Amino acid sequence: MPASTAFRPLSIPPAELFQENLTHYTERENYFAGRHRLVALVRLLVFVGAAAGVWALFSQGEVGAGFVLILVAYLVFLGLVRWHNSVGYQREHQRLLAQLNRDELARLEGKLAGFDPGLRYLDAQHAYAADLDVFGAHSLFQLLNRSTSRLGQDWLAGWLLAPGQAAVLGERQQATTELAPDVAWQQEWQARARHYPRQESDPRQFAAWLREPDFFTGKSWLLPLLVLLPVVAVAAIVVALNGLGTWPLLVLLLTTALNARFSSLRAEYYQHVTTMRDALRAAHDQLSLFEAGQWQSPALRRLHRTLHDTGGVAAARLLERLSGVAGWFSARQNPAVAGLLNTVLLWDLWGMWQLERWKRQLQHGLEPLLEAAAELDALVSLAAFRAANPTFAQPEVAAAPLTVVAEAMGHPLLFAETGVRNDFRTEGAGQTVVVTGSNMAGKSTFLRTVGLNLVLAQAGAVVPAHTFTCGPAQVYTAMRTNDNLSESTSSFYAELKRLRLLLDLTAPTSQTTAPSGLPVFYLLDEILKGTNSEDRHRGARALVHQLRQRAASGLISTHDLELAALEEELPGHVRNVSFNSFLNPDGTLRFDYHLTPGVCRSFNASQLMRLMGIMLD
Repeated sequence: MPASTAFRPLSIPPAELFQENLTHYTERENYFAGRHRLVALVRLLVFVGAAAGVWALFSQGEVGAGFVLILVAYLVFLGLVRWHNSVGYQREHQRLLAQLNRDELARLEGKLAGFDPGLRYLDAQHAYAADLDVFGAHSLFQLLNRSTSRLGQDWLAGWLLAPGQAAVLGERQQATTELAPDVAWQQEWQARARHYPRQESDPRQFAAWLREPDFFTGKSWLLPLLVLLPVVAVAAIVVALNGLGTWPLLVLLLTTALNARFSSLRAEYYQHVTTMRDALRAAHDQLSLFEAGQWQSPALRRLHRTLHDTGGVAAARLLERLSGVAGWFSARQNPAVAGLLNTVLLWDLWGMWQLERWKRQLQHGLEPLLEAAAELDALVSLAAFRAANPTFAQPEVAAAPLTVVAEAMGHPLLFAETGVRNDFRTEGAGQTVVVTGSNMAGKSTFLRTVGLNLVLAQAGAVVPAHTFTCGPAQVYTAMRTNDNLSESTSSFYAELKRLRLLLDLTAPTSQTTAPSGLPVFYLLDEILKGTNSEDRHRGARALVHQLRQRAASGLISTHDLELAALEEELPGHVRNVSFNSFLNPDGTLRFDYHLTPGVCRSFNASQLMRLMGIMLD
């Protein structure tokens, strides 16, 4: 497949680079579209000219010359068809590259609605995914995901759903650092796969099916028949066409019976192989690009070795052969052609034999190749995100658990410089930061800012900050708790269930631990908001006291100023910060969204109610 060259190096702002790439590839698309139309016209002229020439020669009795012309015209036409297909591929390739740059510009502008929201990965009971907009509309997955395969998207989603170990994160960071500067390579990787849109099937199911016992095992009698019967069948047809009798056609009854005997297995092979054909062709085109490169980072070198540890044959070459076998079965898409080929040549049975011969070339099965391609696909997503955001910081992974130290940290889903950057710091277990503030001042947004940056950092991605350091921690949130009528659960009880799970995850003697076995970094928004103020204060105070004695730290936002008294009650364990609002001379409110040490003293509920027309005494 053709390789793309970089239009401009990544020494200019990403928006400018993507816009110039878009212009360039659009022009190239138009160029190849013109050539495509030209070759189509040449094909038509050759066909018409050859037909006219053959008719003239036959009219003059030059039958031999007519057949020669037919043969020459056929060969020329085949060459034109190959040329036409090649030009068509180039046209489509340039269109895909242009679309990729259009997508990058949309992401920079925060226009995420057209991208896959990844709702299949959203679990309402997950520790943080629902509260932090990891998936769904205007989500982190939409911002990061450039993966072109089902399995690659699974890998990326897995990285966003669970924190990686420090060594693994270091490998991902090094790999994306190596990949990020070459935007042309990243986009070539994506464009090659997008030529094959039918990749919705899970390749792991296909790989598991390949491990089942071979059809030809124990059928040593069948392979000689596959060789002999097609030869006899063709000879029988020739005999019959020459009027030498029809009795040889009885051999076709034997091939028909053989096809009928194994019809269900033939259909099973066809179904499994053809549904994977696009995914196999895409993986081949991508891996041939990767295998041609020279890589330095440990993760990329490891993947390169995996793709070559396949019995002496490169993974791309193996997948190309498998794709060819899948193409063999595609003859069944035309029932008339398939019926003739199977009756005469036992076509499907030959395809089944080729597939099983291909399997014997694998030393470790198909899964390692598919998983390596998927990991690369996910790494390209992180690398493209890094390339599109060169001002973002590469997080430093600290050894000390529950460390979050950020300078000029922003929200990754606020775009076009609309977000305010804040510094933040907390270290060690038993630390609670109480965030107070007026309505709409930014408390919830700040909690999500901290949480999303931790998710990004623990996936191996860059974060919107000047510097960012974090230690091992399992993020846990209780922010969006809703009632459930089918379970007779109120929103208050739903929040209590989330808090109970938090206590279970952090209980020193409990058998229930976080999936990663890590200490918990919690984000609790408007804690216990579904009950009266006295119970809310008592419950929140008790919860902070309990969490102080566990392997946990985090932030709690509240309107309850009495909770701020915990800073004096638990010095060294509780700290107050706030967001404030300001009243303009015209009666409107102004928010600066800056994190301020201490308790908020400017509340705006009364003023907001007045602005909404509620007359207060």
